[in-house]
Amino acid sequence: MISLSEKAYQKVKKLMEESDYDSSYFLKVEVISAGCSGLKYKMDFTNESSPEDQVFEQDGLKIVTNKKSLLYLIGTELDYSDGLNGKGFEWKNPQASRVCGCGESFSL
Repeated sequence: MISLSEKAYQKVKKLMEESDYDSSYFLKVEVISAGCSGLKYKMDFTNESSPEDQVFEQDGLKIVTNKKSLLYLIGTELDYSDGLNGKGFEWKNPQASRVCGCGESFSL
């Protein structure tokens, strides 16, 4: 399962509203090969999915990922920080054994 903290949920909803996406759009989350640690998170708003995609819902927000990415994302929470030490989305993945210095990529 993939979940969003309350702050991340509110930020995602706000971004969707500001971008004028209709109710058919959802948050697509994937893991791709990239970055200095080997794997990188990718997020986007889309209304296109495939039958094999895994769908999670949190308070009316659909979160979709493909089966391959789900293996890397089980138990992951997406958080959002707007503090003095940095602003942006932050992944809390219990499976990640190493995260690069900038926090953009990880390895298992």
